[in-house]
Amino acid sequence: MKAGRAAIGFAVRTAVMLGVEALVLVVMGSLLSGTEALSFEAALLVAVAMALINAILWPIVMRIALPLTILSFGLASLALSAGAVSLAFWLVDGHTPSFGASVAIAFALALVSMLVAPLLDVEGDARNLRVVRRRARGSRGRNSSEVPGVIMFEIDGLGETVMREALRDGHVPTIARWLSDGSHRMFGWECDLSCQTGASQAGLLLGSNWDMPAFRWYEKETGRTMVSNHPSDAAEIERRHSTGQGLLANGGASRGNMFSGDAPRCTATMSVIRDRSRSKASDMFAYFSDPHGFIRTVLLSLADIAYERRAASRQRRSGAPHVERGGFYPLIRAAIAVVMRDVNTAMLMADIVEGVPVSYATFVGYDEVAHHSGIREPDALAVLRRHDRELERLERATAQAPRPYHLVVLSDHGQTRGAPFRLRYGHTLEDVVRGALAQGDVRAPAAIDEAWGDMGAVLADARGEPSVGGRMVARATRERMVDGTVALGPNREALAERDAPADAGEDEAVVLVSGNLGLIYLPLSKERLTLERIDARHPRLLQELSAHPGVGFVMVRSEQHGAVVIGGRGRLHLADDAVEGEDPLAHFDATAADHLRRHDEFPHCPDILVNSMYDPSAEEVAPFEDFMGSHGGLGGPQTRPFAVVPAEWSEPAGPIVGVQAMHAALRDWIAEPQG
Repeated sequence: MKAGRAAIGFAVRTAVMLGVEALVLVVMGSLLSGTEALSFEAALLVAVAMALINAILWPIVMRIALPLTILSFGLASLALSAGAVSLAFWLVDGHTPSFGASVAIAFALALVSMLVAPLLDVEGDARNLRVVRRRARGSRGRNSSEVPGVIMFEIDGLGETVMREALRDGHVPTIARWLSDGSHRMFGWECDLSCQTGASQAGLLLGSNWDMPAFRWYEKETGRTMVSNHPSDAAEIERRHSTGQGLLANGGASRGNMFSGDAPRCTATMSVIRDRSRSKASDMFAYFSDPHGFIRTVLLSLADIAYERRAASRQRRSGAPHVERGGFYPLIRAAIAVVMRDVNTAMLMADIVEGVPVSYATFVGYDEVAHHSGIREPDALAVLRRHDRELERLERATAQAPRPYHLVVLSDHGQTRGAPFRLRYGHTLEDVVRGALAQGDVRAPAAIDEAWGDMGAVLADARGEPSVGGRMVARATRERMVDGTVALGPNREALAERDAPADAGEDEAVVLVSGNLGLIYLPLSKERLTLERIDARHPRLLQELSAHPGVGFVMVRSEQHGAVVIGGRGRLHLADDAVEGEDPLAHFDATAADHLRRHDEFPHCPDILVNSMYDPSAEEVAPFEDFMGSHGGLGGPQTRPFAVVPAEWSEPAGPIVGVQAMHAALRDWIAEPQG
């Protein structure tokens, strides 16, 4: 009976949608040059023909052209959609509209579908669920179970403080409903130093982030810079930390992450892009196989670009501190905040319908926008609202799953606001170091925006797709990608510098930055240089760094006292907590000293660790990168992420400090139903 009602409902919705599309075709035919006016009957036949083409031919075409579609940010899909429109017209009356008219008609149909389909879709996301069932068709029975599956939805860079404000102000109604109806509870936890996606995801997914001092760091023994979201480096980091028993090892799926969590199936996951047995670009097929759905995403991307331009202009006119957001940024922001969001949601919906035991996906849109706009700016909160809507879609999809599901929302770190060091003081950390050296020069490889690496993962997955489109992408991206990382504009130079070995005779210091955390390496020695040796070679370096108003403290290793934290007016000996003068950590969290002690033990801890100033009253830092919201060091909400978990899961035994502790808690919670 239920199946019969569902079939009748589907038939009614389809008939209504075809009628609406026919009306659109009639209107467009009368408005556009290059096409003939249609009667309603002829338009209805064209709509039916398009439905058949989309159902039969489109999946075949997209299977071939998928990599090229991703590479072109959807423009190839628009051309294919225009071709489908032309073919439908030709099948009905032997005539075809002009290419421009076909593109306009495809856009109009997608726009109407975006507006009307949700009104007809009483079950929620029927179109998307039909699409993703294609992937799950052969495996639905295998994953049927009474044991709940777990979907982990990571909102990259969202701190607990901003999350609680968003709940209060109505920006995340889905999560607010879960908390108010008692199905979920929320708590804050504390991540490690360095508080950034590389170290946090290694800890969350693999259970260890040991010896990851920042997002990018220098290894003296090889003279090479490691970058967390560079595919070969991510693979090496995972090799160093994986035990084969990561968070997703038991039949799980990794979607859009930096590390795999030992999942057997991954998509757009940086550490396994080269492993074609695990990295499945075909899992993105569900998203691209629906022409109306993808054109809808293109429309939303164009709207996001326009919104970004308005937001940037408004911020410039306000006279407040801001960073430039031109060049490729609006396009990359749309790709990250819209396209990758929709791709991840489609893959999670497919995982739900298929019954995958545990799946983890990273949604990076908020982090990317908050970096450039600010953590509480309207356009950052708008991205957060859209993430919340994706959660509602996933919640509805669980009704179609072969097993019950728990939905978990968490972040890997937060962000702390504050104008960049360069804007505040008129120079960079590199400039300060160069001016304080007694000899030699500084090499400071340009920081590659995380967003470029995220896009690189998707493009690299597409490049590896074994199809005609995959071979075309491989040729087209040979000059634009380096080992899977997009190399456009400034990133080309950054990638070249990344692999250039430092020469101690020319480069006396290597300076790397991750948010408000700076790492200074002196390649003079393969070993970590002590305070005493640094002072002997560069007498002004530590003094000028620690006295700079934009520096909160520096940490070095002393031959006599061990790890020492030096501020502008005092020192702290971490071995015995002895303070000389004023405590340089007085304005930081009580756990700051513990984080620094752990950091000091890393084999690749820099010779000099630099943390920017922190103003606790304004809750601001001065990031060494050109960001308005930043993370990586200590100071403010950047070290305090959150988690929203099912209320039926057991209470944590105490405060969760460190990502390895959070990893252990997640493993225990996932195992509870089996217990």
